[in-house]
Amino acid sequence: MSLDPEVDQSHFDEYHRQPEAGMTSGIHVYYSRRAGEYERICAKPARQPDLRAMESWLPVQLSNRRILELACGTGYWTQFVAPVVRSIVAIDAAPEPLEIARRRIRDNHVSFLLGDAYRVPPDIGSFDAAFAGFWFSHVPRSRRCEFLLQFNSLLESGSPVITFDNLYVEGSSTPIAEWDDEATRISYERLRMERFIASLRTSQRSKNSFPS
Repeated sequence: MSLDPEVDQSHFDEYHRQPEAGMTSGIHVYYSRRAGEYERICAKPARQPDLRAMESWLPVQLSNRRILELACGTGYWTQFVAPVVRSIVAIDAAPEPLEIARRRIRDNHVSFLLGDAYRVPPDIGSFDAAFAGFWFSHVPRSRRCEFLLQFNSLLESGSPVITFDNLYVEGSSTPIAEWDDEATRISYERLRMERFIASLRTSQRSKNSFPS
């Protein structure tokens, strides 16, 4: 697809050459490998009424605006907004779901960029609305202020910001396994993710200890 000449991947490539960017963490690898599974959760019959309502509601709220979307994933929500907005810059940290999004939406006014939601380059563009779907629950409580301040700094005064997330429903949602140190629920799916990340770190240490 064609990118707006004012917004391209070089914004992030240059910005994240700084060592603290942290763009290669295990969580990004985990979500990259699960890109093909992302939308299975949307197939649950019980979720269909809510999904249809949200798919209709969201475009109305963002119509005719210049949108910044963080953690866009496979572009599931981007596809409903794209037809009614002036432009979208949609960002995700994992390349595989981002590639699915690029194949799904090929409109010239939609730009998909690989980048860190916590460190968006300040010169990436001018936005008068922002959106992040099913992302805020991934932000640790200790980093919420940091995330929101950066999010706010990228928007024009008075810009609407929309974020929505899952509500835990007993018997339907993934069971809670435990609570973390920030009083955040940890589902069995998240434990699976954390164990995967731990295995990556162990593997990396082994490679460093026993060079070929």
